[in-house]
Amino acid sequence: MVDKFVGTWKMTTSENFDEYMKALGVGFATRQVGNRTKPNLVVCVDDQGLICMKSQSTFKTTEIKCNLNESFEEITADDRKTTTVVTLENGKLVQKQTWDGKEIKSSLRSNKKVFFHSIKLCVVCYFMICC
Repeated sequence: MVDKFVGTWKMTTSENFDEYMKALGVGFATRQVGNRTKPNLVVCVDDQGLICMKSQSTFKTTEIKCNLNESFEEITADDRKTTTVVTLENGKLVQKQTWDGKEIKSSLRSNKKVFFHSIKLCVVCYFMICC
């Protein structure tokens, strides 16, 4: 199930990332660095069956480990404290973060090799990433 998402996903393009970060409340200086960053997303499953997702860049590296369908507290790369859950939905690995009445859904689609970010009610950014 999750095995088809295991690997290193590399960013090839992004659009509207500055608008995306503004919508999250990220400050100007951090947005400037973020706009120049092209992170890799490494997905694996550890010996205990936990899903591991590590976002690596020269700016910052973050990692989460979780069970499928179980919510957990996450501190994001831009220091938001979110309640996060990772699920499988229609062939996609979906990470949903909620905080302060806001929601972000990120999904990996293994057949199209696409990683997609959206903020509830309004899509503001997407990344094309190849395994």
